Amino acid sequence: VQLQASGGGLVQAGASLRLSCSASGRTLSSLVVSWFRQVPGKEREFVAAISGYSGLTYYAATVKVRFTISRDNAKVYLQMNTLKPEDTAVYSCAANRRLILSDKGDLYDYWGQGTQVTVSS
Repeated sequence: VQLQASGGGLVQAGASLRLSCSASGRTLSSLVVSWFRQVPGKEREFVAAISGYSGLTYYAATVKVRFTISRDNAKVYLQMNTLKPEDTAVYSCAANRRLILSDKGDLYDYWGQGTQVTVSS
């Protein structure tokens, strides 16, 4: 499975962006898919996760009110509202077959290349 994140860009604080995660080689519908982000020199940070068919969600406390993860048959999305400069990072999507809504990157089997999100103040 190859994942691809898209939708990043440069925005001002307070703006919104919608990221998309798509897959080739396998449908995402049965997998737990999460978004992680990373700033150079810092550890990777969990952002949000969504389960397969049931659509259960799990968020990091820092984004819970502002971000929404969702999915359709083909993609997983991350709607990011009221963006802040501290949200600046490379955002990557990941998927796991264990059906576990987890914030632990080690549990994820598939990773995609990230998309850069830059929020200016």
